[in-house]
Amino acid sequence: MSYASESKREQFRRYLEKAGVLDSLTNVLVALYEEPDKPNNALDFLKHHLGVAGAEPGDTEALRLELTELQQKWDLLMEENKDLRNRLLQYEPAPEDGAAE
Repeated sequence: MSYASESKREQFRRYLEKAGVLDSLTNVLVALYEEPDKPNNALDFLKHHLGVAGAEPGDTEALRLELTELQQKWDLLMEENKDLRNRLLQYEPAPEDGAAE
């Protein structure tokens, strides 16, 4: 192993240590080690405890569909609101210039 590659490794190790990555990894590995009932999927355990698990793909798709539906409902309600305001203006006299509302 050359001195240059050893130096790069040491720089990278210091970078990981400074960023808190080594502590986080150590803590989650210790938690896995101390887990009495070892999970079937150790990688999922690590992801969950590191906070990177996020939403499952199915959850993401369901949320995306719900967002689309809600956007469509909102658009319809806004259009209905606009229509009702226009109809209301037909029955209410327009405020006169300078008149207090």
